[in-house]
Amino acid sequence: MKIRPVILCGGAGTRLWPQSKKNLAKQFIDFGGWSLLEKTLERVKSPTFDNPIISTNLKYLKLVKSYLKKFKVKQYKIVLEPSKRNTAPAILASALIKDIPKEQPLMFFAADHLIEKASIFNKAINKNKTNLTDQNIFIFGIKPTSPSSEYGYFLTKKVKGNINKVTKFIEKPKEVKAKQVIRQKGYWNSGMFFLRKDSIINNFKKYQPTIYRNCVKAVSKAKLKNNTYYLNKASFEKVTAKSFDYAILEKTKQINAIKLDIPWSDLGSWKEICKMYNKNKNKYYKKKNVYYRPWGRYVNLFEGKGFLIKELYVKPKGILSLQKHYHRAEHWMVTQGTPKITLNKDNFFKKINESIFIPLGAVHRIQNPNKKPVKIIEAQVGSILKETDIVRYQDVYGRVK
Repeated sequence: MKIRPVILCGGAGTRLWPQSKKNLAKQFIDFGGWSLLEKTLERVKSPTFDNPIISTNLKYLKLVKSYLKKFKVKQYKIVLEPSKRNTAPAILASALIKDIPKEQPLMFFAADHLIEKASIFNKAINKNKTNLTDQNIFIFGIKPTSPSSEYGYFLTKKVKGNINKVTKFIEKPKEVKAKQVIRQKGYWNSGMFFLRKDSIINNFKKYQPTIYRNCVKAVSKAKLKNNTYYLNKASFEKVTAKSFDYAILEKTKQINAIKLDIPWSDLGSWKEICKMYNKNKNKYYKKKNVYYRPWGRYVNLFEGKGFLIKELYVKPKGILSLQKHYHRAEHWMVTQGTPKITLNKDNFFKKINESIFIPLGAVHRIQNPNKKPVKIIEAQVGSILKETDIVRYQDVYGRVK
């Protein structure tokens, strides 16, 4: 039996756009000729997988269908939620649709994760398929590349059959705690799940019986039209909004881990997005987008909808003007050197891989007091992303009028 992929595609991506609800959800953002949902659809085209199921909501239905058409995915099912109820109801409702057999292995993907080395990932899924039972759940751990406080972690111990049993979850720890967890061989919790349909049903019956009853009603009363299940609104809106982690993973003891050492990110912050562009900047670099300034130069790597990614090169002893912006905030990530940063009344130094957030309207400056150049990847986020949105207060190169 092939593995049925279920793509959870209902998230709003509000962490990237706290000031606006008009921007695209993260899974649909064009990052330069590709989006995270496209990457996910590409991933499930492997022979490992059966036809996909996409869990989403009415707001995204047209977008999702346009992607399916673009990638020539002809065999699929869409499960349409009438309202947002977090990941637990989304996972259960998707599993309950009629054309999934009881012992079907289901692989739940988030639509907004960037996974590289997919062949290693698929091999690990296939290897563990025979270990699935009507009770257990496999989750995916990623070997940490840094002590990030943006991800949850888990610890494991080896049990019979060379299986990694999860012994403890650690929710988004501070950096000091994250370092300790990594020393204990902790892995990032990727938020992807692998389990059988009967395991989902048994776990929800046991730990979330009310969610189970209402989801069964929402699916049994659903209307099926053009490969799309329109879940029953009256029943689904009675469902309590809960994450799968909180509803099930925190309750059951039968959780195992598939541990992977592959490049992975949920691109859940502008720091992670800056890292991604820095890693792939040769693909985005165009000579015509390089601009020279008295303090050094910058290159516009990519302009998306509501954001602009730049790389700044600040020469030794170079100083940008003390400035602010009315229409944009900025996220900086240092990739080379040790710049001195002014942010309102504070002055501080930042090292490689450290990030800084410049809120809209904040007075700021970058200085390079050192003998080596500074490089910074900058994400500008806002309604106007032009040089005209610079108000200068001080400038050593005489650019203050």
